[in-house]
Amino acid sequence: MSEADQELARDLGLLEAYTIGLGTMIGAGIFVLPSIAAEAAGPESMISFALGGLISLMAALSLSELATGMPKAGGSYYYVNRALGSFFGSIVGWGMWAGLTFASAFYMLGFGQYLLPLLTPHVEFLAAMTGVGKTVAALGMAVLLTGVNYYGVKETGSLQNVIVITLLGLIVGFLGLGILSGPTIESFDPTSKMPAIAATIGTVYVSFIGFEVIATSAEEIKNPSRNLPLAMIAAVVTPTILYVGVMFVSTGTLSIEALSKSEIPVVIVAEEFLPGLLGGLPLLSPGLVAMIGGVVMIFGALLATVSSANASILSAARVNFAMGRDKILVEWLNEVHDRFRTPYRAISVTGVLMLVLIGIGVGIGTLAEVASFMYLLTYALVHLAVVVLRRADPEAYEPSFTMPSLLYPIVPIVGALACLGVLVQMSITQPFTIDLAGIQASYPVGPTPVGAIGTLMVIGSIGWYVAYANSRAPSISLVGDAIAPDARETTDIDDVYRVVVPVANPETERDLIEKAVASARAHDGDAEIVAVNVIEVPQQTSLSQDVTFEEERVERQRELLDAARDAASGFVGIRTRAIVGRDAGAAVLDVIEDEHADQVVLGWSGKRSRRDHVLGSTIDPIVGQASCDVTLVKEGPDPQNDVVVLVGQGPHTPVAVRRAAEYVAATEDASLTLLNVQAPGDDAAEPVAAGEALIDDCLAEADIPAVPTETRVVVDEDTETAIDDAVGEYDAICVGATRESAVSQALFGSLPERLASERAETVVIARGSEESPMSIRSAIARRLEG
Repeated sequence: MSEADQELARDLGLLEAYTIGLGTMIGAGIFVLPSIAAEAAGPESMISFALGGLISLMAALSLSELATGMPKAGGSYYYVNRALGSFFGSIVGWGMWAGLTFASAFYMLGFGQYLLPLLTPHVEFLAAMTGVGKTVAALGMAVLLTGVNYYGVKETGSLQNVIVITLLGLIVGFLGLGILSGPTIESFDPTSKMPAIAATIGTVYVSFIGFEVIATSAEEIKNPSRNLPLAMIAAVVTPTILYVGVMFVSTGTLSIEALSKSEIPVVIVAEEFLPGLLGGLPLLSPGLVAMIGGVVMIFGALLATVSSANASILSAARVNFAMGRDKILVEWLNEVHDRFRTPYRAISVTGVLMLVLIGIGVGIGTLAEVASFMYLLTYALVHLAVVVLRRADPEAYEPSFTMPSLLYPIVPIVGALACLGVLVQMSITQPFTIDLAGIQASYPVGPTPVGAIGTLMVIGSIGWYVAYANSRAPSISLVGDAIAPDARETTDIDDVYRVVVPVANPETERDLIEKAVASARAHDGDAEIVAVNVIEVPQQTSLSQDVTFEEERVERQRELLDAARDAASGFVGIRTRAIVGRDAGAAVLDVIEDEHADQVVLGWSGKRSRRDHVLGSTIDPIVGQASCDVTLVKEGPDPQNDVVVLVGQGPHTPVAVRRAAEYVAATEDASLTLLNVQAPGDDAAEPVAAGEALIDDCLAEADIPAVPTETRVVVDEDTETAIDDAVGEYDAICVGATRESAVSQALFGSLPERLASERAETVVIARGSEESPMSIRSAIARRLEG
């Protein structure tokens, strides 16, 4: 069974999904951020947390729709990469990785801040080294967590539930007792602090970045159209209420000055109000109550920081995996350890970067803000991805949950603007003056350290895309289809089965035409071939000028098309199109669209081109963007009587089987063999039975014409070597593309390409029709045309 045919058991109900999300949200932020938020915005920071929750709620709705439509590893990165293309995918992928790394360092510093007060009374030398001790504790735990993930020690679901319940109990108890103590806020004036409130959203937003983990579990959630959005909404609303409550109790119990100076805010708040409530109980003195309350809150903070950091390291590894799968990141980073079965290199790099951030002394507030910056940018693009996918409406995108019409497109538009607004607010400073050698220069605005760091990261990710990913990653974007969503809604102009054959080489032209004729004749009803030749003209020369003065090229074009007519004469109708244009690939694509072609047959030398062209500068865009069936032919010596087709689990195998049967039907005394290679099993008969069943299923789906057919199943541990040995007995080899989306940078998969480049026999690679995304330029042109 192919990976595409497998599905995950839906074992997670609403409560389980909610717990997963809540476990990542009830974390370090609630214990570390109150002092930082209070210093920045005072009691009004409660509004910052509430607005952060509202922004997250809008992101949760967009993510819910995306997750039920594309439930794949990688989360926001995957959605943005598929909707907006690898350029934005690179920005989001690197941004998420950086954000998770900065968040992990933030959690570890929080761990150090809370561990030191617990140890200092018992370890004398720590009392004199509070700053260094905090860093050492953070570094030590960071090394330990990196090692735990490197070696693959698992945190079971039951343990996670215990952690969530414990933390929730501690925080609810803190709030309940804190409110009973009667906190009083002396001054609360949001209108005068709106800039500070907005900027503080960026600081505290690190507390909200965990809810996305629910989206990555979409395939495992029962009734996802109902349970997934409810779980995400509840997982955002619950901690938002708790965060606002903690800030209310904290700012109402202590002065802002005292709270902002503390590195363990919830501890000193608990030590302040608990003696007055419980100090009168038997055997409990006020001092003992304060000590017990402080230790309990320290325990909760340590548990929260470790759990949050561990989840962030794991999430970073998942993002790396998804980026490596899409060729945006070097595959080296995704290697799985032979023994521990963990992505040890990705985990190690994340751990090292986390240690560097802690070691060089990046402030805990800066760490939180940079993590927030990267995720606010990510969620802004997530909102845009929802709009693009809604408008483009690709065939494979069928979300079981969609935002109600009352909320769409308001939620994604307002959500994206809110994310960008917070980004701007946290990235710029007020007017400032630079004094250099007595010369003063005043500027209305300037970048904050966080804005500068975040901007440099975005520029760095763009640089990586240009230098590395652009020539490797599949350049698929649905933005063009979203701009002109109705441009592809065309119906076939007739019932003619039409095969387009670009011709350029007289030596291979006849074989291509014959294969096109075979396909055309195998279909019931009318059929015809359209032979195309394109004369490419540089931009410096007008098209008419080239036709006038390049008589030799025009004559060669005429000879090619005459030969094509002769090859098809008497078998099927043929038309020829002689085109003069700037780009041969684009011209052929236009012909395919104009003719409503059902198939395009292309010739290939079997050799890879240099630089970023996998097959060749002309056929790369045709193979990558043609919406009809694509047949790529590398011609070998005649005759081609014994044809073998490789039957595997790829999505385009039935197309390859049909192409092979069409060629056999058109060739006298030809025969067709369907070959499948299986790995050995415990029972010797099982692999053979599995191979025969796969062949039978493929034959039924392919609906081939009546031809002499033989089936063959080979059992061997080394499948590629077995294929090489077996196909050597035949004249022609047909194979289906192994990738769902055939694009120029990752065209058909390693096996088909290797066979075509290494075998002397004729090799035919086939893929079925698939709607390719429209380019942004084409979409804008369609819009302007009306």
